[in-house]
Amino acid sequence: MLTRDAGTRTWRPPWPVDVRLTLAPHRRGSGDPAFAITPDGAVWRASMTPDGPGTLRLLARGGEIEAEAWGPGASWLLDGVPELLGAADDPASFRPEHEVLRRAAVRLRHLRIGRTRNVFEALVPAVLEQKVVGKEAWRAWRYLLHGFGEPAPGPLDLRVPPAPRTWVTIPSWEWHKSGIEAVRARTIIGAARVASRLEVDDTREADRRLRSLNGVGVWTSAEVRQRALGDADAVSVGDYHIPGIVGWALTGRKVDDAGMLELLAPYAGHRYRVTRMLELSGAAPPRRGPRMPVRDYRRF
Repeated sequence: MLTRDAGTRTWRPPWPVDVRLTLAPHRRGSGDPAFAITPDGAVWRASMTPDGPGTLRLLARGGEIEAEAWGPGASWLLDGVPELLGAADDPASFRPEHEVLRRAAVRLRHLRIGRTRNVFEALVPAVLEQKVVGKEAWRAWRYLLHGFGEPAPGPLDLRVPPAPRTWVTIPSWEWHKSGIEAVRARTIIGAARVASRLEVDDTREADRRLRSLNGVGVWTSAEVRQRALGDADAVSVGDYHIPGIVGWALTGRKVDDAGMLELLAPYAGHRYRVTRMLELSGAAPPRRGPRMPVRDYRRF
């Protein structure tokens, strides 16, 4: 049941919701200008919605979710609270066969795959994260939001990610200062020019449209669909870490993408759910080789 007031909503979900766990994939590093967790346990997100900028605050209390929003996008954000917290997800058909997954399913029983309903907004940070370590991508995200985002509505000091039309106008030297080379910058600019065409609900059609863009492949499309559409089956093929995590957890050895897909085949419909569970369980092979370096294109 969703009760309504101006700028606030109270939602009582039919299952226990872990707000921080569900929204964690939308946070781009601890210094994300569009995401915050305050000492009272509330989670805050700033977003550029179809209705304009908005800020959403969510707090779980007594089995209810207290939602409050500010800005022109407030109503849109409040309407989407149930889906953002996993109301459209269906974990009931997930049947873990491996012991490590059975244990994870118990420990992470409140895990849900939520959806922001905002494809382009999820695409930009996914492109920034292509083939680089998180710290490099998150540094660029902070720079670009502080430089070209706008102050978020509401009482907290957050930044709203730029609208598509703003991404198109960012000068080449500002991309360079952010640490993003021309290839990723062109991908984001190209996507921004057709942003409205990307906003579809069907995950297969979204995949087709995303992968029709220059610079967007299987990995990027999956990362976007996981967050924007709540696609519990979108596998991040091509990820630097995930095949090793899956192989180590389920077989005790590292595997490549093909081996990962073979291991995940019994969980069709829930393959992203499985990889997320394994990541949260800390099932990773020991590090023996060098870590991926943090590059800095600002020096090139």
